[in-house]
Amino acid sequence: MRKILIVGAGSGTGAALAESLSASHEIWSTSYRSESQRPTRHVCWDAAAEVFPADWLPEALDGLVYCPGSIRLAPFQKLEIEDFREDFELNLLGAVRALQAAIPVLKAGSHPAVVLFSTVAVSTGMPMHASIASAKGAVEGLTRSLAAELAPRIRVNAIAPSLTDTPLAAGLLRSERQRDAAAKRHPLERIGQSADLAAAARFLLSEQAGWVTGQVLAVDGGMGSLRRFG
Repeated sequence: MRKILIVGAGSGTGAALAESLSASHEIWSTSYRSESQRPTRHVCWDAAAEVFPADWLPEALDGLVYCPGSIRLAPFQKLEIEDFREDFELNLLGAVRALQAAIPVLKAGSHPAVVLFSTVAVSTGMPMHASIASAKGAVEGLTRSLAAELAPRIRVNAIAPSLTDTPLAAGLLRSERQRDAAAKRHPLERIGQSADLAAAARFLLSEQAGWVTGQVLAVDGGMGSLRRFG
């Protein structure tokens, strides 16, 4: 069985991906908080502050998915420098910590692949998104740079979603009115689900995506590229 490390498997997309892969893959997972129902191949890890526990990893990994992220929406003038630092620590530097620990064992894996997460707000300018778009823009730069550096052994891609119905976005989707308005902003007239992102990540991890690297895959309901009239 292929061995996949899912960082941030405690909820949302990470949990959905772990569930979808568990029957056919061996899953190593981390979460910020302890997950008592997780299998023994699970550790609690604070991606924004702690050194990654490299000695816990298996001798070979076939894939890594880094799911932790943040949604910090605020006017630029109200953002503190510390807000930017916190978003970079979690979104970019947490991924760097995990990758630097895992790359040696990924190189020992079979057709290894890395999947990171960006946001539609990097390619589509959106107000109130300065901090998170900056951090995720750095993730996209990391994706392309590592894809070049690690080719041909390890493929590296990212997924750029729009608003997705996860615990992270709960504050933006508290009421039916908010959910309706959010859905109608997307050409496909619905908000994303964890299963949508998990399916995309599963594809990018698989050998079906064996000729795909250095890409940022938009899974955003058309938000980033389509405009409807009328």
